[in-house]
Amino acid sequence: MTYIVHGATGAQGTPVASLLSAAGHHVTAAVRTPSTYAGPGTAVAVDLSDTASLVEAYTGAEGVFVHLPIGSPDQQVAYARTIADAVDAARPGRVVLSTSGYTLDDPASAVSILAERLTASGVSSAVVQPRLYLENLLLPVVVGPVQQDGVLGYPVREDYAVSWSSHLDVADVVLRLLEDRAITGTVGVGALPGLLGSDLAEGFAEHLGRPVRFEAITPDAFEQLITPLFGPAASSVVDSYRWRATQPHELVDEETSAQRRLGITPRTVAQWLGDIGV
Repeated sequence: MTYIVHGATGAQGTPVASLLSAAGHHVTAAVRTPSTYAGPGTAVAVDLSDTASLVEAYTGAEGVFVHLPIGSPDQQVAYARTIADAVDAARPGRVVLSTSGYTLDDPASAVSILAERLTASGVSSAVVQPRLYLENLLLPVVVGPVQQDGVLGYPVREDYAVSWSSHLDVADVVLRLLEDRAITGTVGVGALPGLLGSDLAEGFAEHLGRPVRFEAITPDAFEQLITPLFGPAASSVVDSYRWRATQPHELVDEETSAQRRLGITPRTVAQWLGDIGV
């Protein structure tokens, strides 16, 4: 039997596929174009707007790892419902959903709809809930000044604590949850205590062996930096940082954290940088 991995060519799915394969499991990458997949296992063509393609992929699967792709809220809700319909019909052995940094606070959001539908389906499931990804710090406009000038600029306040995690940390948790069906509900992934900007800078300094300082920048300034990279899509990213400016912190719940529920602690910033070879 196989494990279906959505986005197996992307940032979240690639480490999940690698860990599953290393643990001796067969992997089937759920992708739009199977010929482009060069990872472990095999690939199957799926279309998130086509329930039948998902049912065919999920039927007989040991487990499914899924996360919603970037899109408009309406697109994501449509994808969530298609995935849920397919799970209802195919009845895979297990489903693990990553919220990809989105919260579950809004019951009308796509991730909330999908999480609720998975629970209602009766199929064994769990939800992985990370906050901000350390990989965001690898944007050229962020990591470039770190390497050149020793300045880590990012659009969060100096006192804004975040449960940062990496895609590698999420993959560690996903593997455990796919293998252990006894664990259900939500598992938060991220650093506890939360990391400040100065903590991020210290992690870079430890890895690079030279001083790095944190500099809080405004969401508007960040928008100017990333718009050439992302085009119109930058506006929704920047809006999330405007929202963060109104919040006291962004921490996972300790009671439902991976540290408490699974005994899995996320990498430090320096460990993560070493693991990815920056």
